[in-house]
Amino acid sequence: MNVPERIAKLRTLMEEKGIDIYVVPTADFHQSEYVGEHFKARKFITGFSGSAGTAVITKTGAYLWTDGRYFIQAAKQLEGSTVELMKMGEPGVPTIHEFLADTLPENGTLGFDGRVVSMGEGQDYESIATEKHGKIVYEYDLIDQIWEDRPALSEEPVFALNLKYTGETVASKLSRIREDMKNAGATAHVLTTLDDICWTLNIRGNDIEFFPLVLSYAVITMDKVDLYINEAKLSSEIKADLEKDGVVFHPYNDIYEDIKKVGSDEVLLIDPARLNYALYNNIPEGVAKVEERNPEILFKAIKNEVEIENIRQAQIKDSVAHVKFMKWLKENVGKMTITEMSASDKLDEFRAEQGNFIRPSFEPISSYGEHGAIVHYTSSPETDVELKEGGLFLTDTGAGFYEGSTDVTRTYALGEIPQIMKDHFTLVAISNLSLANARFLKGCTGMTLDMLARKPFWDRNLNFNHGTGHGVGYLLNIHEGPAGFRWQFRAGEIQPFEKGMIITDEPGIYIEGSHGIRLENELLTCEGEKNEYGQFMYFEPITYIPMDLDAINPEIMTAEEKKMLNDYHKTVYEKISPYLDNEEKEWLRTYTREI
Repeated sequence: MNVPERIAKLRTLMEEKGIDIYVVPTADFHQSEYVGEHFKARKFITGFSGSAGTAVITKTGAYLWTDGRYFIQAAKQLEGSTVELMKMGEPGVPTIHEFLADTLPENGTLGFDGRVVSMGEGQDYESIATEKHGKIVYEYDLIDQIWEDRPALSEEPVFALNLKYTGETVASKLSRIREDMKNAGATAHVLTTLDDICWTLNIRGNDIEFFPLVLSYAVITMDKVDLYINEAKLSSEIKADLEKDGVVFHPYNDIYEDIKKVGSDEVLLIDPARLNYALYNNIPEGVAKVEERNPEILFKAIKNEVEIENIRQAQIKDSVAHVKFMKWLKENVGKMTITEMSASDKLDEFRAEQGNFIRPSFEPISSYGEHGAIVHYTSSPETDVELKEGGLFLTDTGAGFYEGSTDVTRTYALGEIPQIMKDHFTLVAISNLSLANARFLKGCTGMTLDMLARKPFWDRNLNFNHGTGHGVGYLLNIHEGPAGFRWQFRAGEIQPFEKGMIITDEPGIYIEGSHGIRLENELLTCEGEKNEYGQFMYFEPITYIPMDLDAINPEIMTAEEKKMLNDYHKTVYEKISPYLDNEEKEWLRTYTREI
């Protein structure tokens, strides 16, 4: 059954239910950024496989909204599908809400599965329908009714993360959460976000590919934690440990009925952006609610000293693997067959050699030549190409070690490359280093500092169509809020940087049909001098991989920019050379030489 046939079947169901427009987001029941195979409904109905996007199906049209990372990929995947690409943020392209408000007929019905739409989003849809004197229908998962071979929910086992990795006990974390609940005047905290639950209970799993998360819900009160989970995933040892911290187990889906029984004397702490609409609507009308950001969001973003030391070790491991990979790639391209996929596998081989490697921390982006211009390109047997001299190879990948998750991008020159590619590469390096060397007062946000990365581009009337950086979870989500670098306002990301936050620094440039370049390091947020002007802050790069000098054009760099690169490369050599043999050390010395 192809995409047009699926859409036709969906429209038949919409007609039966009296639904004029049906919305299919990229989401599971927990507002996860990346979802398990069971939840890839938007991919099923449109054919677009990117990690972000929302489909809207009307009686006569089908539309897909996605962001700048995916414009090229989506355009290719939607060919022949009858689905129209809506490029978010582009001039003349309405937002989803604007489109719905304009398209929903008077007295019309707007439908969606309320379990995969956030509370806040669902309320917005309600308002749109009300303005049209219509209604919403959120009880039906219409995709499920036409997806005949839909994958089952994951039953992968849970594993516990030892205190030597977490640096804080479950009891301590619950104590901090309960203190925030008290301050908010809440008696119970409803938690549906998987990374928040896993962080709180020091557990991890394998329910979403690449992301070690566990499908679950939790309700935290002052004396217990009601955990809704498939108990078969839990070993007797993990259950016993969790029970010591007051955890009571319930079947995964029982929360929807149990929430209806909450007493009118309770006050629930809920996060409108992270609670699904169906669950919210099951809360009895008389129950008071406090709507605030989940306290776990900031708690887990600020890494403790044990986590930071572990993350440093994970970065050392990943950097050693990258240096060995870079040497292997430079020495073998053109002499043996290397493809995008085999290169990605080789990098993971080097990672596995470092020990405590669990799995890649996200789907690898391994792109050669014009594929590099597709920001979130995924190589497949159908698209896999050979790496050849004369082009650029971009690898944006990550490793999940027990010591933490990594997210690293490097772009390598294979043989001699055109001057324009060298100039573009040098520009990206200047941007990365300019942000990494920021000195700023406490209270600054990513919107304040993003200008440091964008200025080299904007000075040349250029830009890159994605955020400059994001927080990184500790064996959780690789994109972790609430802090990040971006110049445009995005709700929930206006968060000042705090000591202990790990943020990526990943500017890039993308020339469709030719090449793409991105350089990404992870930065540790640190406190500097405190004086009469306030607390100064700075970033410490903790990724130690050369920026390929074969692609650098020193002639377009200022003396200050050259110094920043030379200083970084000096640190790379100091940190990584002790883990290399003599031949590898000499090779690294060449690629970290001063310019």
